[in-house]
Amino acid sequence: MTTALVIGAGVAGPVLAMALQKAGLHAELYEGAETMADDRGSWLTLQVNGMDALRAVDAHHVVEPLGFPSLRMRFHSGTGRELGVMTMGDPLPDGTVSRLMQRSELYRALRDEAVARGAEIRLGARLTGAERVGDRVRATFADGSTAEGDLLVGCDGIRSRVRTLIDPAAPPVRYVPVLNVGGLVEDFPLDTPSDEFQMMFGKRCFFGWSATPTGGAAWFANPPRREEPGPGVLAAMTDADWRARLLDLLSVDDSPACDIVRATPGPLFGWATFDIPRVPTWHRERMIVIGDAAHATSPAAGQGAAMAIEDAVVLAKCLRDRPVEEAFAHFEGLRRARVEAVVAAGRRGSNQKAPGRVGRVLRDAFMPMMLRRMSTKGGVSPEWLHRHHIEWDETTPV
Repeated sequence: MTTALVIGAGVAGPVLAMALQKAGLHAELYEGAETMADDRGSWLTLQVNGMDALRAVDAHHVVEPLGFPSLRMRFHSGTGRELGVMTMGDPLPDGTVSRLMQRSELYRALRDEAVARGAEIRLGARLTGAERVGDRVRATFADGSTAEGDLLVGCDGIRSRVRTLIDPAAPPVRYVPVLNVGGLVEDFPLDTPSDEFQMMFGKRCFFGWSATPTGGAAWFANPPRREEPGPGVLAAMTDADWRARLLDLLSVDDSPACDIVRATPGPLFGWATFDIPRVPTWHRERMIVIGDAAHATSPAAGQGAAMAIEDAVVLAKCLRDRPVEEAFAHFEGLRRARVEAVVAAGRRGSNQKAPGRVGRVLRDAFMPMMLRRMSTKGGVSPEWLHRHHIEWDETTPV
């Protein structure tokens, strides 16, 4: 049986393990972290195309109980003026919709399901090198151990080691000039529906919040920062530092943002945002990268998890239908244009969050017109993005 060494057990890795098993291949997962705990990343929306891709490998049921439905984003200016509405994609034929959930819950659910189906995840396995040996690949880890398989797939995120092994000249990550911080308040009644995320282009900071079905508030903020923070700078910021920074930035806006931040239990912590404009080389010598390792997008696109899931399912189908190296080339042909369009959209979205004073005025003036022009059924729904369907039983197209 063909064996794939899968490096990374975030989103793409466990889904790939399940998809490969369904395709009749075997996967071994290697995760550099010492534990399965993942608290970074706060909230994410798994949009309907990601939910649909999980259905192709019969894994949709593990995420449907997570979080709560999220159907729309309603945009506001810092003055409280409504700018427009964007949908999270129309419901699937069976009624499935996008869901807002904690990233840690998604990771845990996908890993648990992969393990339940027979996958083994080796923790503390930090990849240091890999080389082709005949028609196989040998991976080397920091503890001196090795593993061999018929192929190796890098699902190891934006700082991918596999990407640099495939192409030592691969472009570096690109800093996006906003930071991320978020939280949950268990008891914070809001007068907005829980299936609608409120997004505010504040005068000095972007802020998003959603009522939860249980009477709480989930939120995130993107404080602007033009220069990339140096090593250890953000880690050194205390809960009090983050609160003071956020309250100062958000105090000039007409919104519940300051009250939500004050009510949030600590500690608050933040992280920087990065993307990769284009990775020229995805595969070489029976090694390939997928997900954020191949096409990291800023969170503004709202598609990082969904793109990783789509990648995993499509790659497994290609490997089911074709020899390894032909499958890799075919996978790239099927995926590159789509994911690079998402990366570009995420970059535009992040830049709109921190445009400067003149840019903010222009954005707030023209955004309502843009959203109205694009709107269908009361909101914007990019069909090319949300209506992307993967049919498992169909052979991957030539």
